[in-house]
Amino acid sequence: MFGYHYRLERNAIGLVLAIVVAASIGGFVEIAPLFTIDETVEDVPDMRVYTPLELAGRNIYIREGCYACHSQMIRTLRDEVERYGPYSLAVESKYDHPMLWGSKRTGPDLARVGGKYSDEWHVAHLINPRDVVPPSNMPAYAWLQRTPLEVKDLGLHLKALRQVGVPYTDDMIANAAADARNQAMPDDGGAGGLTQRYGEATQIRAFDGNPANVTELDALVAYLQILGRLTDAAYKPAAEGG
Repeated sequence: MFGYHYRLERNAIGLVLAIVVAASIGGFVEIAPLFTIDETVEDVPDMRVYTPLELAGRNIYIREGCYACHSQMIRTLRDEVERYGPYSLAVESKYDHPMLWGSKRTGPDLARVGGKYSDEWHVAHLINPRDVVPPSNMPAYAWLQRTPLEVKDLGLHLKALRQVGVPYTDDMIANAAADARNQAMPDDGGAGGLTQRYGEATQIRAFDGNPANVTELDALVAYLQILGRLTDAAYKPAAEGG
């Protein structure tokens, strides 16, 4: 075996051909599953898109590097399912660009954190994590509560995502800025159009506790509260089997 490898290394053309063959096999193994993607990714009727406010929160989550310490993918291992909830399905990330599955867990997985804690808990945790989790080494994000959310370009964000397959409508794009404000400022009376566009289950409230303005903290909490709740697909097999 070693003699064969030695001879191959001395034969430049043979070595190049061997590398091409090995790379081709590896490439085929990686690319071939993509041809059956329509069969492997579930199609669920209740899957919905992020609202402009939730999308803005996702952008902040990416900007602050939260994905570096928190994964959003529960594996099919018993201890993971018992700790975090039903394992993640591909369909739950079909509108995520980029994917935030991750692998490193300095902090817990957040795939099903939506609704697990109250808005007040998230606000306190983001302002000073040690107030609710004393041993936490997570940095504080208190300035998010003092930073107004920039909403004027949200329509462009939705328009760009539509180019890669997210089914945002012209109506959603045109009203993106207003919908972001109305979701976090329910007292302004503009939530009717928001629920018409995104569904009656849309969460509408002052996420940071202050209904007078819309902050980056509103957006981030809105995003965290929807994680794992864009569809009920992960819970249906368990319900049917029970």
